[in-house]
Amino acid sequence: MADIIDLTLLADARRYLQKLLDTRGLTYFLKKEGNRLFQIEPAKVELVIRTALRSKKRAQTRPPEQAVEHCRTELRRELIRRVASAMLQTGL
Repeated sequence: MADIIDLTLLADARRYLQKLLDTRGLTYFLKKEGNRLFQIEPAKVELVIRTALRSKKRAQTRPPEQAVEHCRTELRRELIRRVASAMLQTGL
């Protein structure tokens, strides 16, 4: 079965992610406490998704859950890439 991708939702979510990264930094998306050294906080990713969903026109229906899940996965991948890059820059 083919994946359903909502490109406008993904573009909006990436734009909001970039705004949050510019204003608050990468550490905003990381858990402060926990077992792992770097762990992405799911609530912050959901915040970006909800904001992107609200930005769509009210007349439009909510995108399929499969499209929202794909967007969530892409945001997590982007954050993981940025964490890995930051770790390499600091020498961890």
